[in-house]
Amino acid sequence: MITSLRGQSLLSLNEVSRDAILEVLNTAESFVEVNRRTIKKVPALKGRVVASLFFEESTRTRLSFETAAKRLSADVLSLAVASSSVKKGESLRDTIATIDALGIDAVVLRHRSSGAALQVSRYVPHVRVINAGDGQHQHPTQGLLDAFTIRQVLSQRRGTTGLESGGELFEGLRILIVGDIRHSRVARSDIAAYSTLGAEVRVCAPGTLLPDDVEQWPVTVATDFDESLEWADVVGLLRLQAERGSGAFVPSLDEFTFTHGLTVERFARMRPETLIMHPGPMNRGVEVDSRVVDAAAAIVEQQVANGVPIRMAVLYLSVAGSGESS
Repeated sequence: MITSLRGQSLLSLNEVSRDAILEVLNTAESFVEVNRRTIKKVPALKGRVVASLFFEESTRTRLSFETAAKRLSADVLSLAVASSSVKKGESLRDTIATIDALGIDAVVLRHRSSGAALQVSRYVPHVRVINAGDGQHQHPTQGLLDAFTIRQVLSQRRGTTGLESGGELFEGLRILIVGDIRHSRVARSDIAAYSTLGAEVRVCAPGTLLPDDVEQWPVTVATDFDESLEWADVVGLLRLQAERGSGAFVPSLDEFTFTHGLTVERFARMRPETLIMHPGPMNRGVEVDSRVVDAAAAIVEQQVANGVPIRMAVLYLSVAGSGESS
């Protein structure tokens, strides 16, 4: 169990303690202020080198990680996979060895294969590895930023700061996660973060989109979507992931929307204080109606904005906390 992220790689939230999660959230609070400055930069990682290796397409995660590293004054090596030796058949191990030879302190890795980040951490144990999403396994910084966003919004409602609230806001908080649970690394990381912080988590999806081992997860499986919407304090929506084959698990997109889509009609029956979240990219009109996304209850844009301070916090703790540079 990781009790502090200082000097540690971040591969999964399943091995991260409550104190370590709160350490990241609290550190991110200070970086929110940095991102509001005219000059959005601090020298925390000056002289350090962060390699950004994305073997899958990404917009939000890649941009926020690279922005986070640069705002910490790190040098960023960004691999364009489409024009790299990977296209010529180079293995992940050889690619990492090549990057490591350039002298790096951290690798931010997104890969289509579950377990890729763990493998890289074994190839280069002297380098901090940050998992930016591996297959259907984990996306830990998304789980952290979602938890941070919830704490931020609920603290503001109380008139306090996130630091003052600590983790107590999650005790007994009712969170519903809806959609393609089977293929979602976001769901796995969100559930790990929320349950560790003390929230009560339900998941709701067509039976074909639930993982086979869901009974072993720290969640309750909900069969009544409409009742669960009224129960929830937070609703986290997930998209159908066509690239991972989820389209083959439902008869049609229209049927999924009919049974599990957050329509205007369903939204009207929810409690007005309930928060609506989505990690993006979203399929408007499928898992959620566009008019719902644009409502005040939806905090999707705040999630995107919080990606930078959370990833600044993770990089700072992981890299600066490791002492000597690689």
